[in-house]
Amino acid sequence: MSGSENHRPIRRRTFVLGTAATAGSAALSGPFAAPAAAAAFGYSDDGSNYVVDTGANLLFKVSKSTGDLTSLAYRGTEYQGYGGMNSHIESGLGSSTVTIAQSGSTILISVTHGTLKHYYAARSGENNVYLWTNKADTSVSATRYIVRVKAGLFLNDEPDSYTYTTSTIEASDVFAKSDGQTRSKHYSKLRVIDYDYIGWTTGSVGLWIVRSNHEKASGGPFYRSLLRHQSADGGGLYEILYYGQNQTEEQRFGLQGPYVIAFTDGGAPSSSLFPGALTTSWADSLGISGYVAASGRGRVAGVGITGRNTAYPYTVGLANPAAQYWGSARSSDGYFSITGVLPGTYTLTVHKSELAVYSTQVTVSAGGTTTLNSIAIPSSNDPGNASAIWRINDWTGTPSGFKNADLMTYAHPSDVRAAAWTGNVVIGSGSETSAFPCYIWKDVNSGLLVYFKLTAAQAAAAHTLRIGVTTAYANGRPQIVVNDTWTSAIPSPPTQPSTRSLTNGSYRGNNYTFTYSVPASAWLTDTSQYNVLKINVVSGSGATSYLSAGTSIDAIDLLA
Repeated sequence: MSGSENHRPIRRRTFVLGTAATAGSAALSGPFAAPAAAAAFGYSDDGSNYVVDTGANLLFKVSKSTGDLTSLAYRGTEYQGYGGMNSHIESGLGSSTVTIAQSGSTILISVTHGTLKHYYAARSGENNVYLWTNKADTSVSATRYIVRVKAGLFLNDEPDSYTYTTSTIEASDVFAKSDGQTRSKHYSKLRVIDYDYIGWTTGSVGLWIVRSNHEKASGGPFYRSLLRHQSADGGGLYEILYYGQNQTEEQRFGLQGPYVIAFTDGGAPSSSLFPGALTTSWADSLGISGYVAASGRGRVAGVGITGRNTAYPYTVGLANPAAQYWGSARSSDGYFSITGVLPGTYTLTVHKSELAVYSTQVTVSAGGTTTLNSIAIPSSNDPGNASAIWRINDWTGTPSGFKNADLMTYAHPSDVRAAAWTGNVVIGSGSETSAFPCYIWKDVNSGLLVYFKLTAAQAAAAHTLRIGVTTAYANGRPQIVVNDTWTSAIPSPPTQPSTRSLTNGSYRGNNYTFTYSVPASAWLTDTSQYNVLKINVVSGSGATSYLSAGTSIDAIDLLA
């Protein structure tokens, strides 16, 4: 393909199904349904709720006193209702001012609770509910919307389900089945960049949340959070904009949306609803607080990125305290385009997989395109380019490739499917990476041993050993011992999220590299013998077992 500015980078679009039904053959519920189906479009007041009929197959109700979504009926079947609770922002706003207005083919319900404003919109002939949330301050603790779904309508035994068990193995949200597999609402498998929508389908009915572009969310493109859950009481679908678990950024404030509750005839929601594709010009004149139309936004485009390792995907992110955006760099040449950006100055960061390898500042203006010349990533910015005597895993900002790494995005470390967390590693065996555990805990597998040989010339010199980590729990950090004769100082803990991470499906924190200057006197002079590197996890914090202090490993190498 050419490098035209109209080129859109390929985006990952994945979703999770609640059954094995084939979604692709079912009819889609598009955003621009035929007007002929909209004869009943309108709203009424039943005394307690505003009742909206979309003129298609969807009728929903919003409480006039709280702004909760109290009913969500599709084809006459009620879907809203989990454990006697409504669908709402956070855990419900409580007493609020709720108004409704119709403008042509659009109905807008406005909810005001203190400084927070929330909106529901319906379009004539559509089976969709559009939502916006404008959070101005910390008066509401988190920012999430949860659609609570009645029990029995969608069934699944996926990682993000409670699977109707009461066998709690951690906190009150991680469970074990009788077969030893673990389940938790935290185990979504997905980063924000990996999905456009989440939900369930029976094959004839699909219920989805299509996420927003997350411009006012926190955590960036690689953030992981709970997306859905299911238990004996019913299920929940989430739009998480700010959540305290394993968070790397301060929360952002302002209007976020739209995100969409979408019903279909069993298939995926229409791609025209997806982030970056959804056109909401019809919302420009609705008076939504904080709304910025397309004409008030700009674009950043880069003609290419050199110095890439083409074995890995590259992502370009924009971030400042007010907003965040990202886009994929084209694999052939690194071209990227990020649209719909609010005016301002941003830090532009290029990521090799999830590892930041380049940054600069860019300024975006309304209605304009900021065009960047080819970005050249300096070789020294990628730690994987350094000459090494040996290296375990490549530097990607993730533990991918290490033992149990893939499983840990959707299971607890105690899960029966996990390989043993203990075991030693021999350089030159060909299985160094797959034998090395992705996580090391003070109370589980601290003291991991790595065996390696050096030539006479290598043993006669001092060397730098590097250990890259992606996050840590309870200030866990590595201290090394070489041949039981030389011990490093205890390093200071880097800044990392303070909440659980390694046990709730996320390795994403702040990438950090520990460096150790090992003197020549620490090495064995007999080149036929293995040197032994011991990696301990040290910390004065943490509990026991998998909640003891721990860290997630990106790569380890001994530099030449």
